[in-house]
Amino acid sequence: MFTVTDVIASPALTGFYFDDQLAIKKGARENGSAYEGETATAGFKSVRQAGEAISIEFILADGQRAGGDCAAVQYSGAAGRDPLFLSQNFIPLIEEKIRPLLLKEGPWQSFKEMAQRIENIEIEGKKLHTALRYGLTQAALDAMAKAQKKSRTEVIVEEYDLDLNINPIDIFCQTGDDRYLNADKAIIKRVDVLPHALINNIEDKLGNQGEKLISYLEWLVERIQKLGEPGYQPIIHIDVYGTIGEAFSQDREAIIDYILQLEKAAGPHTLRLEGPVDAGSRAKQLEVLADLTARLTELGSKVEIVADEWCNTLADIKEFARQRAGHMIQIKTPDLGGIHNTIEAVLFCRQQGIGAYQGGTCNETDRSARICTDIALATRPDQILAKPGMGVDEGLMIVNNQMQRTLKYLEQQAKDDKND
Repeated sequence: MFTVTDVIASPALTGFYFDDQLAIKKGARENGSAYEGETATAGFKSVRQAGEAISIEFILADGQRAGGDCAAVQYSGAAGRDPLFLSQNFIPLIEEKIRPLLLKEGPWQSFKEMAQRIENIEIEGKKLHTALRYGLTQAALDAMAKAQKKSRTEVIVEEYDLDLNINPIDIFCQTGDDRYLNADKAIIKRVDVLPHALINNIEDKLGNQGEKLISYLEWLVERIQKLGEPGYQPIIHIDVYGTIGEAFSQDREAIIDYILQLEKAAGPHTLRLEGPVDAGSRAKQLEVLADLTARLTELGSKVEIVADEWCNTLADIKEFARQRAGHMIQIKTPDLGGIHNTIEAVLFCRQQGIGAYQGGTCNETDRSARICTDIALATRPDQILAKPGMGVDEGLMIVNNQMQRTLKYLEQQAKDDKND
């Protein structure tokens, strides 16, 4: 149980940028780390601009501080997401509207109780921005952990009646556009799952007949053999942003044939293929991915299709899992709002026998990444994203070190309990 006596909000930077996805699709071109072109999404002053977050501090009645970070995905305002999340627009809302609401309520009996209250807050008839719900519920989890003098992982295990597991979880590193140099970094550090590779363009990255991605996979397998060591067999996970469907005119037979070619190029490695098609609507995406998943399985292929596009909310994730629209579902943590939704999404996928990839965005913070890691250690997804940023080293360090610290603590707690 805990009582919040004050709420403090401060502006923060994220580990990446906000990008105007619509402007990029309309032809904005890269120029170094920036983009040249006109903006096309409300709120953007430039096609690429600094990523922003808001750090939340709950001051508890016993003087302790608990916190979380409000952050939104790189492509904010796109595909039905909430608008661009700028700290100057939302800190006044926190101070003037949200803070008084939270201070007049409580004491809070559980994390779940406060998280659900935050999820249900409406101001002028509208729910809070997903980023606000994301950060405020992180602070709620941290507050309960501090009040109980337990780890955040233990709080979730107890409130959701889960079994505590002290084994590590596979970490997935994304290279961004620097898919060669950053793949080397991931291989040298023996990452479990790599490289994402950002295959979001047909002409430059996939190839008009998919030949460029095949060549990249062949290079990657050779590089793993060269820089790795005996027994190192990482999973290869490639995000193609629907370009395969586009390149092959949505012809499912051609798409399947090409996926089998990719599987061959990946050699001895398990291949996870994220977003092979973008069918243009949620209903169509469900139908197409379910069909591709079933047909690949019938053919004996070991390729794992990962659902991403049109699968944003907890309700979406449940429907994709029920219809087996993919072998694995990406759970993009900021898009789900409150972190209790991420918890429920992972647990639902596990119950349905569908792979759970607890992702997120390069455009969040070190603190949100650490809290997400502690959540994953309780709920046990199949893989978690190294975040924030696109540099490999930093995100991997943050997530790996948080996981190892928490696991060592839990291991010691188990020993102490056994000796009592």
